[in-house]
Amino acid sequence: ISEMAGLGPETRKITDSLDALGNTTAAIGKGFAIGSAALTALALFVAYTQAAGLKIIDIKNPLVVIGAFIGAMVPMICAALTMTSVGRAAFSIVEEIRRQFREIPGLLEGKEGVKPDPKTCVAIATTSALKEMIAPGLVAVITPVAVGFLLGKETLGGMLLGATVMGVFLALFMANSGGAWDNAKKYIEAGNLGGKGSDNHKAAVVGDTVGDPFKDTSGPAMNILIKLMSVVSLVIAPTLPTIGILLKF
Repeated sequence: ISEMAGLGPETRKITDSLDALGNTTAAIGKGFAIGSAALTALALFVAYTQAAGLKIIDIKNPLVVIGAFIGAMVPMICAALTMTSVGRAAFSIVEEIRRQFREIPGLLEGKEGVKPDPKTCVAIATTSALKEMIAPGLVAVITPVAVGFLLGKETLGGMLLGATVMGVFLALFMANSGGAWDNAKKYIEAGNLGGKGSDNHKAAVVGDTVGDPFKDTSGPAMNILIKLMSVVSLVIAPTLPTIGILLKF
């Protein structure tokens, strides 16, 4: 806002410092949120074992190990889906902005009285956000159901453990590294390490391009993912077979 309002350099300096502090505070706060999600997932896992009638989950059982590997894959897949979704949504908005520059006379030149069409950009962002979340949502819901019925309730228990451990560490990594990359760019733009236009600044801009969806999209999504998978597993637990459908043939 201060940049768009054309405020002085002193104001920009203060707001940049507050922005960097906000990123650090957000990273710390997200750490607490991740810890809360981990405890919730653990409680739901215990509830799942009771609902499924599992007194013990043997980690020496190959099916449990298979489930753990599948569970560890799911957060990585969802992280990849959300990261690419951000890119696709951003490019859609970029194309709309280019269209407005082409079709609205005087907009590119900045003529007085010529206004852009922000409503279309907001509509594209909203529509893209909803559409792009379909695939990660389906992965989170379908995977526990498929593993539980095809490989059995014990394999699903292993999958929940694998997904929880991987999801927690991935969320911590994304929240902290994303904030660090964002602050690194601001640090260089403040005149350090060559300042704006330097090779360090160009590298920091690339890092921030990855860091923003890391800390704002994929990282927080991990919290929802591990809890959603645990809830779905708990709901279907009473109907799951002890021996999966695939193992009966």
